[in-house]
Amino acid sequence: MNDNAIVVQGLHKSFGDVHAVKGIDLEVERATVYGLLGPNGAGKTTTVRVLTTILHPDQGSASVLGLDVVDDAQAVRERIGLAGQYAAIDEHLTGRENLRLAGNLSHLPKALTRQRAGDLLERFGLADAADRPANTYSGGMRRRLDLAAALVHRPPVLFLDEPTTGLDPASRKDLWGVIDELVADGTTVLLTTQYLEEADRLAKRLAVIDLGVVIAEGTPQELKARMGGTVIDVGFADHETATNAAIVVRSAPELDAQDEDIRVDGSMIELAVDDGPKTAIVLLRTLDANSLTPTTLAVREPSLDDVFLTLTGHKAEDGADHANLAERGAA
Repeated sequence: MNDNAIVVQGLHKSFGDVHAVKGIDLEVERATVYGLLGPNGAGKTTTVRVLTTILHPDQGSASVLGLDVVDDAQAVRERIGLAGQYAAIDEHLTGRENLRLAGNLSHLPKALTRQRAGDLLERFGLADAADRPANTYSGGMRRRLDLAAALVHRPPVLFLDEPTTGLDPASRKDLWGVIDELVADGTTVLLTTQYLEEADRLAKRLAVIDLGVVIAEGTPQELKARMGGTVIDVGFADHETATNAAIVVRSAPELDAQDEDIRVDGSMIELAVDDGPKTAIVLLRTLDANSLTPTTLAVREPSLDDVFLTLTGHKAEDGADHANLAERGAA
């Protein structure tokens, strides 16, 4: 049996003049979380909509559990669950009624639907609110109900398209716990997210997508290793001082810093290095010799935020939303 639950080869999708996906390749191992990381407009949601048979690709191929998403679309739909950025529930129905409706739409026997609805309400901490209308639920409760609805037919593959957008930190961590449980039970999860902490926490492997292409792929640890062993954050009184400090660092032979290793962010400079503590000492001496006094200094491990900014030149949340707008117009 193939260990990959999802295989994507040379995927392209356009909306008018907007080329949202430009030749994406992916392989997602069974019973793992695979993360698609990128800003709005990167092509994440378009990719998910092709994989869930909502959209047809213009070029390339994609399969889920060995089934082609175009030729075997109905069979794919029967084996997947989808929870999107916005809870797709009927707010006028109760939580229990929403889950029973999901079971009916999946053509499950009524007795089995009732049983699974009750089980899922318990599992997602919604049993006490099961018979209240969903419009009385908090945002976190609605998101949990939406995920429960996607699981009524027990799909072996689950697509989560930015499922924690807009949730408070506590609700986000609760949902992470649910995802961990699903994977432990054998579910394959493809997760799209703009939250780098979320990708680092959940994904076994991830692809960084920007402007419709995969620009990096690997485990979170492999991607962070691209930044070197450590990152030194040095704060200054203002942006002008930080800019001057970056010029000094770039020109200091004893630091041997490359342009791509140095980044100015407001009144802060970040320096990616192999030996943080040793370099920090040399850095402070160099700044002092140039009459530049930092206000803060920290040596830390690189994060996925560092990786994304280095790879793309912008933060994950800074991407344009042109592809998403075009896609909505085509829907």
